[in-house]
Parts: sequence; C-alpha cells; structure tokens
Amino acid sequence: MICIGIESTAHTFGAAIVDGESRKVLSNVIKAFTTEEGGMVPSKVADHHVDVCQEAVSEALGKAGVKPGQVDLVAFSQGPGIGHCLRIGAGVARSLSLVLKKPLVGVNHCIAHLEICRFLTPAKDPVLLYASGANTQVIAFESGKYRVFGETLDIGIGNFLDSFARALNLGFPGGPKIEKLAKDGKKLVKLPYSVKGMDVSLGGISTNLKTKIKSGEYSKEDLCFSVQETAFAMLVEVAERAMAHTGKSELVLGGGVACNKRLQEMCTMMCEARGAKVFFLENQFYVDNAAMIAVTGIEMFRAGQSTPVEKSEVRPSERTDDVSVTWR
Repeated sequence: MICIGIESTAHTFGAAIVDGESRKVLSNVIKAFTTEEGGMVPSKVADHHVDVCQEAVSEALGKAGVKPGQVDLVAFSQGPGIGHCLRIGAGVARSLSLVLKKPLVGVNHCIAHLEICRFLTPAKDPVLLYASGANTQVIAFESGKYRVFGETLDIGIGNFLDSFARALNLGFPGGPKIEKLAKDGKKLVKLPYSVKGMDVSLGGISTNLKTKIKSGEYSKEDLCFSVQETAFAMLVEVAERAMAHTGKSELVLGGGVACNKRLQEMCTMMCEARGAKVFFLENQFYVDNAAMIAVTGIEMFRAGQSTPVEKSEVRPSERTDDVSVTWR
C-alpha cells in the first residue's frame, strides 16, 4: 500500500510517500517557514504553505519514484494545530483524494509522532516524551487510547524556547540556536524548577528569564545552558515517573525539541539507570513531517478507518486522548 501524507499543523508543510508493505519511507519532503527575527504569524505561515504545497507534493512523488496513479491512500494532519495552516494541508489532501479517487484518512498529529517511532524502531509499547512547539506531553497506550499521563500546565517546551530566543533576538526557530549557544555556557544560572506531580509548568521560568535578560548580568551562553539543563531535567523527571507508573520499559521521543542532543543524552542516562531502553530517530522524523502522517494513515486504514471528504474538517484543538486507537 502506497500512501501520500500531508503535514501542515504549524510552520512546516510536508509531503511524504510511505510504502506500507515494505515498511519504508520512500520520501519525506519538508518545507519549513523561518524568520530572522520575531516568530510565526499564522496568516503568513499559511501563505507560505500555499506557495510551497504543489512543489512539495511533486518533489515527494519524484524522490519516491512513484506516479500519482500508484498512490493507494491519502493521509493528512487533521489536528491539533494552527487553524490557518491545517486548512491548507486539508485542502491539498482533499484535492488529491478526489482527483486520484483514493480514500482519505485524517490523522491526529500527536499520535503520529508516536506511531512513526513504532514504525521505524524496535519499540513495542513505549512511553513517548512528546516535546514540540505547542505540545509537551508524556503519552502511553492504555485501554484503547493513547493516554496523557503528564503535560505542560501552560506553554509547550518549543514555544517556551522560541519565546526565549526572541527575547535574545535569535530569530525563529530558536531551539537549534539555543542548543548551539548552550555548548559554550559555563555557569548554571538558578531558574525556577516547576514539576507538579506528572505535569510541568514553564511560565515561571519564562518570566524569570525575561528579568534576567534585562538585567544584563548573564551571558547568552550561560542562560541558554541553564535553560536546557533546567527545562530538560523537568521533562525527563516526568517521563521517568510515567514509566514507573505504567510499568513500561521503553522510551521514545517525538516533536522538534527531541532533536536536541542534550535532551537525548539526559533521556539516555535516565533509561540506563532504570535498566530501560530508549530509541532515537533521525531528526527529519522528529520535526513536523508528513512521513509520520502517512505511517499513521496506513495503520488506521488497515483497521477500517477512513475520512469522508465531507467530514474532513480540521480539528485545531483535538487532544491525543480524544482518539480511539482501533489499530492496536
């Protein structure tokens, strides 16, 4: 089964081709919106998606060596995400479904981050530390759904890092630039550490950092180093607590922040101490990407799920645990 996936939840428009029979990602095209200063303006990001969508689809088919008529299924990110952006991807997917006369499947973006980990690694029943722009959650499969065992109480880790980067005039996306500066940091600056049960709160750190930046007492490098050490320690703590609570012994990461090597290192240390296994992916499968949408679409379709075009509305606020997981 050949599936074309379309991703457009936020700053990335992606198109990918996945072969479900050979379990191979044949192509994974990512067209990301970036700025040198400021952040994302939804209308401008949507304009970006309109500009690149045709190129992305053509490129995905070309790299995969697949002709449009060979596609068996169309999958798209239905939510959660930014409404302006989701609508562009949904429109492209509907058009492909109608023109190619192929079934359409709407996919939950958060669940797709976990499904591609199961598709590309030996992980069987892992806990997912989902660290992206708007989402920070610890997720695991229990009783027919992907349950959220812990999450942020205010802002997502990626948005927190981007906000911090904007305050330092680093541009968007800020995570990679923070990671680079953190390597030269030498002093651990004390920041609020806020873990509440299995949830985290990042708002207090954000406010505290703005005060510290204005004071001029600390270098960018030391602040970036301290932000990573503090915020990532919080994420690893709640991930470990979820593993202990569920009795699971596998950890996977998802979301753009999962590309961060320091976060991966801290997760590795925690799992080694627990006698657990941690699995990592290539960065292209951590950031928002269409391959994960296609992978999940295939799993859902095989379980008998599809999305009629007339019911393919976008769902900007759909939660991970709103979805019944019939394919497991």
